[in-house]
Amino acid sequence: MNITLSKNDEVVMKLLHYFITMQGYSPVVLHGAKDEIWLEKSDADYKIVRIVSNYIHNDEQLDFDMFRTKQILKKIKRKMFSIRMEALSIFVNLGDSVDLENKDFDNIKCANVKEIKDLKKYSFITNEFPNILEVEDVKEEGLALFIKLTDDINRKNFEETKKAEDVFSKKKPIMTYIFMVICFILYVLTAIASNNFIDLNPNVLYDYGALVNLESMNSLFDLYRLVSSIFLHSGLLHLICNMYSLYILGPQLESFFGKVKYSLIFIGSGIIGNLLSMAFLQNTYVSVGASGAIFGLLGALLYFGYHYRVYLSGVIKSQIIPLIILNLMIGFMVTSINNLAHIGGLVGGVLVSMAVGVKYKSKKSDIINGIIMTAIFVGFLLYMIFFR
Repeated sequence: MNITLSKNDEVVMKLLHYFITMQGYSPVVLHGAKDEIWLEKSDADYKIVRIVSNYIHNDEQLDFDMFRTKQILKKIKRKMFSIRMEALSIFVNLGDSVDLENKDFDNIKCANVKEIKDLKKYSFITNEFPNILEVEDVKEEGLALFIKLTDDINRKNFEETKKAEDVFSKKKPIMTYIFMVICFILYVLTAIASNNFIDLNPNVLYDYGALVNLESMNSLFDLYRLVSSIFLHSGLLHLICNMYSLYILGPQLESFFGKVKYSLIFIGSGIIGNLLSMAFLQNTYVSVGASGAIFGLLGALLYFGYHYRVYLSGVIKSQIIPLIILNLMIGFMVTSINNLAHIGGLVGGVLVSMAVGVKYKSKKSDIINGIIMTAIFVGFLLYMIFFR
């Protein structure tokens, strides 16, 4: 079999090989897109790279192409939960009469690349991708080039698929079950001590480690309540609602993050929710429940879903975000619900998830930023509790 690639085809293949195998970009499926390939990478400065082989013969056609591109970018921004999105359009078949130099397309950078060496003209490309000119070193041509590039791309896609299978494969939710068992055991003990299995005595909950305001604490040793109160519940309905939520969310998050990271998110979110509650609810006698930690799991799911939005973007927008909004609205309407703990847990879930990182996605700098942001937020809450 003899395959002859045109110059444009070779440029396209080499650019695809570079962005997919060396820069970690992923193809974007677009219905109706012809003679153009869209690639995306959420943590890159250019979140979208667009390689266009369609022949554009004049400025009017280029303007229309850019108008259509901006409309598509708006849809992708909503899907990627991005406020601003820098994009790079590389044209490999641009007419000689088309003038790119005097065009301003806001957040879309454009380059006319008929040969790989043309990339040298564009500092906004070489500064962001210093090794991109290495694709010139590929000596294969025709069928050999086609086989090499497709094999490398397929190998990269296979590796990404194996990573996704590793992250999304079902695992035993051991820590979720342990947390649930602790909650059930403590509920039985506090119910027996209260002589009531439906609504428990606040004094009993206090004795078992319920959260209280600073004035009600005997000493700083009482800060253990930041953790113990997560596993206590005020009544049977309270316990059932929280355990059902934990049973639904816990196994998924434990599978995504792993046992250690999941445990840190659950406990850390609960603590941050309790700190926010202590900082601003001065008149509350006792506060108990795993709901702050469960909201933390929702926050963690948002953060995880952002990194794996190819798989979860529909679920995030149609189910998770509406569920969070609904529960927060209920919390604002029902005075007995400690909504500050929910809000704190939600924020804590995002922050702790950043600090522990998402497998195969988080960079070291992302984790460091997460640790710093978590420390700053916790420090602010401690200041509000002890020094205001």
